[in-house]
Amino acid sequence: MANLYVKKMEGRSGRQLAYRLAYGCDLLEALQGIVQEADVRFGTINFLGAVQRARVGYYLQDEKRFITLAFDEPMEILSGLGNVSLKDGQPFVHAHVTFLQRTGDIKGGHLLPGTIIFAGEVFIAELELPAPPERVPDPVTGLTLWE
Repeated sequence: MANLYVKKMEGRSGRQLAYRLAYGCDLLEALQGIVQEADVRFGTINFLGAVQRARVGYYLQDEKRFITLAFDEPMEILSGLGNVSLKDGQPFVHAHVTFLQRTGDIKGGHLLPGTIIFAGEVFIAELELPAPPERVPDPVTGLTLWE
């Protein structure tokens, strides 16, 4: 079969890290700060909790740009998933999040700055590779993807 994937990587399980986030912190800034402080160069992130307000992005594929969706209300984090790789040689977080509103409606998207934590817990699973992938601009999608 052809064209199933562009790149395959195999590594060994590394550190398993867990954090409780501070009330009032910016979720993306906290995740980014954690991976930089711990020097996580490649791995997965999952998180849950609640937010006071949220900002997420939606990628307009035809225009190759993000739009911002703002939710200025308390919500539960049903699921937060992401990864860590390198961008410009530094650890970089790419995360998506799903929220539950008080009404039972579900919202979500690409995590952006401006999502403020009420309570949060984060788990990071590091994958050790000889050379972690670097994010580079992809001319086809307009995104920064693994090289």
